[in-house]
Amino acid sequence: MSLRYKVLVLSAAISMVVALGFGFSHIRAQQATTTKTTAPTPTPTPDEEVIKVDTEVVNVLFTAQDQRRRLLTDLKQEDIKILEDGKEQPISTFSRQIDLPLSLAILIDTSASQERTLPDEKSAAIQFLDSVVRPSKDEVSVISFTGESTLEQGMTNNLARLRRSIDSIHFVAPSGYIGGGVVVGTPPISGTNRDVTGSTAIWDAIWVTSDEVLGPAPDKTRRAIILLSDGVDTFSRKKLNDAVNAAIRSETIVYSIGIGDNFYSGVDRGSMTKIAERTGGRAFFPQDASDLRKAFEQIQLEMRSQYLLAYEPLNQNRDGSYRNIQIQVVNPQMQKDKVQLTHRQGYFARSAPVPPKK
Repeated sequence: MSLRYKVLVLSAAISMVVALGFGFSHIRAQQATTTKTTAPTPTPTPDEEVIKVDTEVVNVLFTAQDQRRRLLTDLKQEDIKILEDGKEQPISTFSRQIDLPLSLAILIDTSASQERTLPDEKSAAIQFLDSVVRPSKDEVSVISFTGESTLEQGMTNNLARLRRSIDSIHFVAPSGYIGGGVVVGTPPISGTNRDVTGSTAIWDAIWVTSDEVLGPAPDKTRRAIILLSDGVDTFSRKKLNDAVNAAIRSETIVYSIGIGDNFYSGVDRGSMTKIAERTGGRAFFPQDASDLRKAFEQIQLEMRSQYLLAYEPLNQNRDGSYRNIQIQVVNPQMQKDKVQLTHRQGYFARSAPVPPKK
């Protein structure tokens, strides 16, 4: 059952899915009529096309920055080399990508620890949309999450709908919540609503978004998740590695913005950094509303200032294995300047097709 189908069904059908297992049971779709607009993202022009990721051809998007975190825009193919599982690979394509269509998912943590920071998060996210999204090229979805994920707005290029979906997100207090993280009383006998509402399932949210929201996005598009959370996961059935693998399979970069309330446990910088760096993104830890806006501005710059490297791996086995990727700077002056490259750390090879049963 796809996520788009779930958007069209009522709560009774959702309950049936819950009985079948995890997967779609962690998405509650709320806007059945707004997941698509009448102006779909157009097909990219030929000079914007990216070779489809396959076992035979692997694409890697990366950014280059100097010691001051300034983006470098004059990198050449001879300045770098790429290794797969420690072996250098022949580069077949190298180009700077500044105008690819974007498929973005904004994930907003609405658990109890975000109660006081949520207004600033929403304001910064709306400003980001207004400055980044090009209705003729890009599309965005909005997902809120606590112990379960809610599709607030499916993929669309309609800015008005996106603004409304973010503006409508609010903290939902669990049963017995009296503020400041304090819960009194006991949960209802009939279910676990209080536990789900008051908890945080970050890895589940990233997993299902990568698999069901960004996975079906057009091939020739840049996929990214912008995660706003404190990084403290208390409820996921999936693990951090599961979330990373789902993002890698769908070629999704995660930009994490660690924002939380010190009244609770603060921000788990380790988790937020891991999920970002292992998928080729970056983690930001703003201290105030101004820093939060700057983080969104930096994400915008990075998404528009990436390089595309493609290669045909020497290992052509279709074995479904995970393969490590490392891009190294070989230009002596750039090595001296300590230029840093940011990219995903690996990919999954295709598996051999299963022959049909006779």
